[in-house]
Amino acid sequence: MSPLSLHEFHRRLNAQFSEVNRMEVVEHYGDPPAEHAALRDSAGVLDSSFRSRLCLAGADRQKFLNGQVTNNVKDLKTGEGCYAALVNAKGKMQSDLNIYILENEILLDFEPGYSAAVAQRLEKYIIADDVQVVDAAPHYGLLGVQGPKAREVVQHLDLGIEPPGKLMNFVFRKHPTLGEIYLMNLPRTGTNGFDLFAPTASLDAVMDKLIAAAKAVGGRACGWQALETARIEAGIPRYGADADETNLAPETGIEDRAISYSKGCYIGQEVIARIRTYGQVTKELRGLRLADSIEVLPQKGDKLYWAEKEVGYVTSALASPTLKSNIALGYVRREHNQIGTELALRTAKGESLARIVELPFKKS
Repeated sequence: MSPLSLHEFHRRLNAQFSEVNRMEVVEHYGDPPAEHAALRDSAGVLDSSFRSRLCLAGADRQKFLNGQVTNNVKDLKTGEGCYAALVNAKGKMQSDLNIYILENEILLDFEPGYSAAVAQRLEKYIIADDVQVVDAAPHYGLLGVQGPKAREVVQHLDLGIEPPGKLMNFVFRKHPTLGEIYLMNLPRTGTNGFDLFAPTASLDAVMDKLIAAAKAVGGRACGWQALETARIEAGIPRYGADADETNLAPETGIEDRAISYSKGCYIGQEVIARIRTYGQVTKELRGLRLADSIEVLPQKGDKLYWAEKEVGYVTSALASPTLKSNIALGYVRREHNQIGTELALRTAKGESLARIVELPFKKS
């Protein structure tokens, strides 16, 4: 397991640790319900340095990346970013990516544990291009603040930069004591949110500032458990949990924000364009409202049935503190995935009802 650089910092805050894809995460700081409430009602501060971070350098970096991912990268200016999928020649997912155009590099932020696979995938197609793939994780950590009051927290930091207003845009500041700081507008839980990339040498000082600023608006430090709860409530799929290499990108619920159908060629483009032009995917990610009476939440892979016919499976599930009900994300075949359709969920504990609902989840 690869430890967090701020492990001792978090230990002093009574953190409990776990791992995601062989990367250490703070599971919680002793009070997961309060941490989730902060993400929902005020602001939660997160050490997201477990996530993967690569940089692309070289004169051809932007043109090259545009030919590798599903969204339009070539028209982005410095200070702008986009969300995209990295797919293989058959249109199957290999990762999702948050992409940011820096002055002399392109920064890629994505799920933990996939650095080597994504780097290998990109390098496979570097032939005569002036492009280098560099691991940024040893040099820069990633902190975040999520929740309705996230902007207030960032403004209280006194970094000398105004938080960007547009989604996926970012601002840069060479701070006299903290070093080069990048502040990205990126909601991860369905409300407001910002990511902050800072040099590893000053990460503890920045984390201190973030926690103090969050406490001023009723927030606190939060762990992975609270983040995952808020993410699922918001109906946001996570690669590695709700999507993997078996899924076509348009199946996964990210089409509207991750796929451009006008950008031109990229690896896997023909398959994805053909799906849109001549047909549809056979299954799609859906929100599921589960029975309140179930004894045990479903596990990933538990099957969904319609009239004794297997039509889908669950990917993520939880007892939602916000909705006061059991919910799940899962894939359902297109002919049975309309809103309101009632399916049978079969787990090791028996069978129960699962009703397809709109995403994000709403209180009933």
